[in-house]
Amino acid sequence: MATETSVVITDDRLAAESQPLMHRLVTEGVPGQLAAGEPTLWGPEATDEASVRLSWTTLHETSRALPAEIDALRAELHGEGLDRIVLAGMGGSSLAPEVMAATAGVSLIVLDTTDPGQVTEALGGDLERTVLVISSKSGTTVETDTHRRIFEKAFSDEGIDPASRIVVVTDPGSPMETVGREAGYRRVFTADPNVGGRYSALTAFGLVPAGLAGVDIATVLDDAASVFGRVSADSEDNPAVRVAATLATAHERGAEKVVFADTGSETVGFGDWVEQLIAESTGKNGTGLLPVVVENAGAPGFSTAGSDATTVAVGPPEGAAQLGTDGSLGGLFLLWEFATALAGRLLGINPFDQPDVEAAKKAARALLDPAGGPVATPTLVDGAIEVHPSGDWFSPGTATVADALRALIRATPESGYIAVQAYLDRLEDASTAVLRPELARRSGLQTTFGWGPRFLHSTGQYHKGGHQNGAFLQITGAPETELEVPGQSYTLAGLQRAQALGDGDVLAQHNRPVLRLHLTDRTTGLVELVKAVQDLRAPTSSGEDRT
Repeated sequence: MATETSVVITDDRLAAESQPLMHRLVTEGVPGQLAAGEPTLWGPEATDEASVRLSWTTLHETSRALPAEIDALRAELHGEGLDRIVLAGMGGSSLAPEVMAATAGVSLIVLDTTDPGQVTEALGGDLERTVLVISSKSGTTVETDTHRRIFEKAFSDEGIDPASRIVVVTDPGSPMETVGREAGYRRVFTADPNVGGRYSALTAFGLVPAGLAGVDIATVLDDAASVFGRVSADSEDNPAVRVAATLATAHERGAEKVVFADTGSETVGFGDWVEQLIAESTGKNGTGLLPVVVENAGAPGFSTAGSDATTVAVGPPEGAAQLGTDGSLGGLFLLWEFATALAGRLLGINPFDQPDVEAAKKAARALLDPAGGPVATPTLVDGAIEVHPSGDWFSPGTATVADALRALIRATPESGYIAVQAYLDRLEDASTAVLRPELARRSGLQTTFGWGPRFLHSTGQYHKGGHQNGAFLQITGAPETELEVPGQSYTLAGLQRAQALGDGDVLAQHNRPVLRLHLTDRTTGLVELVKAVQDLRAPTSSGEDRT
C-alpha cells in the first residue's frame, strides 16, 4: 500500500483561482490552530460545539494503546474458536471499519440495516464462531439496539451465553455502556467523547471492529501519524489546505457537488466513508458540498460532470478528474478530515454539528405503530410496483412507473440532483445500485445512491440542510421474511418502513419532490423498475428533453 499521501490539482484554472483561499488559510495560521484544537475557528456560534469535538486531530497519538488491547482480545477470542465478527453500527460506527476491513481483505460482516432479510442472513452464519460488536456513540441508536436484542435472543436460543459474545464500543456514560457493564458483556470499550462520529475512524469506533476482524490497525495509526506534520503545517504545500481551498473555490463558482471515483487506489470503498464526512459536515444552512460517489472514472456523473460539480479521483488522477488524492488509508483519513474542517471555515459552516439528522428519527418514531401504522394507498400500480408520490409536482394523468420517473426528473431543478434511496437488502438486492448510473445517464443530473437507513446517518443531513434542489426516489419492498424485536412492540420490517416513510415526510415538508416506489414482489419489481429507467430517453447534447 502506498505510504506517501499526495494531492494533485489537474485543473489549472481551478488551481490558480484557489490560491487566494490557500493564502488566507496559511496567513491566518488556521491549519496549526486546528491541530492545536482551537475551537473559535468557525465563529462564535460554533465555538461551544467545536470545543468538545476536536480530539480527532491527535488520535494517531492518543489511540496508541488500543492496538495491543484489541490484539489481545482477538487472540483470546480465537483461542475459543471465535473468529466471525459481526458489526452492528450506523454511520461513523460502521463506515470506517468496513473500509479498513475491505482494504485489508479480511472478513467483517456489517449490519447497518433494518432489512429483515439481511439481518436474517447474518443470523444464519455460524453462531458458534460469532462475536457481535455493538457500536454506538450515543448508546441509543435504534438500529444498533435492535440488532443487540435480536442477537441476544439468537445466542440464547442456541444455548450460548450472549454476554460472552458481545463487545460494546460507546461513549463514556452512555446507556449502552450501562447495559454492557450490567449484563457483563465480554468487553466494553469507551471512546474519546470529544470526537464526533464522522471523525472517529481512528478511535475505538473504527479500530475495535477492524482490529478484531484482523486489520493491522497499528499500521493505520502509523500512516496517519506520518501525514500529521504535513496536514497541520501553515503552508500552501499542505495537502489539506489545497483540497479545502479547491473545494471552497469551486463551490463559489457554483460547483456544489463533489464527485468521487476510485481510479486505482489501494483502498476499497473509501467514497462511502468520505461521503458521510463531507455531507454531514458541510450540508447545512441551505448550502454545502454534496458528495456523489460513482462507480469509476468513466461513469455518468464523473465523465460528464458540468459546472455544478468538482470531480475527485481517489487514486491517480485520470479521466475528467480535477483533483486527485492518493496514499495510505490512515493518511487519507486524516487528510480528508483536516480538509473538510478547513473547508467548513471557508464556507462559513460549523463542520461538527448535524442539526437536521434528528428530524427523520423523530418522524420514524412517530410511525412505529405496533399495528404497522396506516396503510398507504398507492396513486397507481404498475405491475409489481406501487407508486406513492409526495407533493404537488406529480401529474394526475401519470399512468406508468416510467411516466412517474419522467415527472420526478422534470420536477428536479436544472442544477439539482436525484437521490436514489433503497430501503432493501444490501446483499440480495445489490442490483438496485445499477439505477444510479442509469438515471444519471438519462436525466443528465448528478445522481446519488444510498442504502436506507444507512444514508440517514450520512447524506441524510445534506438532504434536509444543504442546497434545497434535490429530488428523491425512495425504493421500498415487501419483506420476504420478518423478525420480531425482543422487548419491543415493532418488528424489524415495521422499523424499516417507518424510517422510509418518516424521512419521506420530512423531505416533503421541505417542499422537495419525493417518489416512493414500493415493490410488492422484490425480484419482479426490480426487473420492472430497471426496465422503466432504461425506457427513459437520455438528454440531448444541449440538455433539452431531460426525459
